Amino acid sequence: MRIGHGYDVHRFVNGRPLVLGGVKIPFEMGLFGHSDADVLTHAICDALLGAAALGDIGKHFPDTDPAYSGIDSLLLLREVCGMLRKAGFEIENIDATVVAQAPKLAPYLPQMCLKIAETCGILESCVNVKATTEEKLGFTGAMAGVAAHAVCLLK
Repeated sequence: MRIGHGYDVHRFVNGRPLVLGGVKIPFEMGLFGHSDADVLTHAICDALLGAAALGDIGKHFPDTDPAYSGIDSLLLLREVCGMLRKAGFEIENIDATVVAQAPKLAPYLPQMCLKIAETCGILESCVNVKATTEEKLGFTGAMAGVAAHAVCLLK
């Protein structure tokens, strides 16, 4: 068994949709990034790649490559899962936490879990996504951006 941890952060900007776990969240700001800036999916990709000792998301999908400009991060996650299968790994589970002062994410968490599970080709019961605030502390508490942590177990 192999354990991986992933972390990502993106800052808020106006004029972009807020996408987390492949779900568009109604909010007045989105996240800045080369792709769709889905911090949750990026953290999951890094956890999976790390557990398999396959580098990180930046190695495989560099922000200098125009092919990834504005790309749906679930497509990147699908590619990562293909890399894992090719290397002989199966995903046992994924657990992730989104850190954001706003918006309230609880209503969207089940849909995020479903999209992630479907993309990875695993049971929905193998994916857990939580959300928390930092009680107005730090950059997420000051509404400057969103962060995400993810851990996974591969077999």
